[in-house]
Amino acid sequence: MKKNTIIVESVIENSIADELGIIKGDKIISVNDVFPKDIIEYSFLINDEEINLLVEHQNGELEEYEIEKDFDDDLGIVFASAVFDNIKRCQNHCIFCFVDQQPKGLRESLYVKDDDWRLSYIQGTYVTLTNFKEEDWQRIEKYHISPLFVSVHTTNPLLREKMTRNPNSKNIMEQLRRFKKIKTKIHAQIVLCPNYNDGDELRRTFEDLKEVKSILKSVAVVPVGISKYRKEQFKRVDKNVALETIKIIEEFNSSIKKNIAMASDEFFVIAGLDVPSKKYYGDFLQIEDGVGSIRLLKDSFKKNLKKLVKKVKNPSKITVATASTAYKIFMEFKKEIDIKNLEFEVLEVKNKFFGDDINVAGLIVGKDIIEAIKNKNIQHLLIPAVMLKKDGEGYEEVFLDGVRVEDIKKENPSIQIHVLSDYYSFDEIREIINSL
Repeated sequence: MKKNTIIVESVIENSIADELGIIKGDKIISVNDVFPKDIIEYSFLINDEEINLLVEHQNGELEEYEIEKDFDDDLGIVFASAVFDNIKRCQNHCIFCFVDQQPKGLRESLYVKDDDWRLSYIQGTYVTLTNFKEEDWQRIEKYHISPLFVSVHTTNPLLREKMTRNPNSKNIMEQLRRFKKIKTKIHAQIVLCPNYNDGDELRRTFEDLKEVKSILKSVAVVPVGISKYRKEQFKRVDKNVALETIKIIEEFNSSIKKNIAMASDEFFVIAGLDVPSKKYYGDFLQIEDGVGSIRLLKDSFKKNLKKLVKKVKNPSKITVATASTAYKIFMEFKKEIDIKNLEFEVLEVKNKFFGDDINVAGLIVGKDIIEAIKNKNIQHLLIPAVMLKKDGEGYEEVFLDGVRVEDIKKENPSIQIHVLSDYYSFDEIREIINSL
């Protein structure tokens, strides 16, 4: 019989699996004689009172467990991957795809383009739905999968085909109607590309989305990112486009009497406007898309400003390294920080690696940081974890270009480096300052 590779990454202490003697490296062969394709199907199968579990131990021995448990009890097994069969690869060649705008020589994983609805549900990644088969629809309905994160971009069939370079992308509205029928909620994304899906085309998209507004939890509009490695000519989002986009979004929200569509922070920065209040962002459902991060950071700073010490014990200097977009925000903070014995510095790290038009912290590489701090007097260097490789819920101390945090230390042995795990909060910076 065929086995999927379902490797046990770890086992929770005192769990059912721990009591059975299942350990890291063992493989789950079947659950109730079914070979689960992913963590979704596995979770559904073990959600029963009687389970037959077939395990292959590291020595090749097969062992069958007959388990009796409460209906909702988990077995306590953590897997190395949420997908046990092959990840669904992206079949598109989107004109704005950032994966295609990267140089050679980066981590292999950075060139992998997935388009897998299971990862969308589990991890919040965006899918275009262009590789959907009937089996996928049936599984989504069977397991009541919701919400999904969907890259809409445009509802104009011909334009969507042109932007994705995939004829299978034209039926987006049919797919959204089917989601409505099975009551699957959607977080939608629109990557705004001037002269393609902006202006009247964006208005058309929002007009079409009214038909499925009952399943829309949020709609994020983000500007296209253009690195220096892009071969095609592409117009950037300028002030006029940004102002028009913000207006179109406001018109849509007003027409449906709900604030579900939001422009990312970059639009307000480009337009020269302050970001809106918390009310605009609701529950900050698209924070990973840069929608509301500046508002969270500003509100966090205001709260923490009152908790900052008036004086640090020893003369100290902290340097916050960030990208161009956040640099202006931190410079505003700097004006309000008045602490005796403390020098608060904000370091703007120019993105020489991807190009000056890339100005978000998540795409800053290690080499550019090393260059930015060269010949500078720095004691405490603060860098956000969004610059580093994601590892589950945490991160590894390695940048996109393979440079490690420890490499920065080697270049500057006297520097103390602090990695800020929450980029949208001033809490950690306040704690560092107050500990000096």
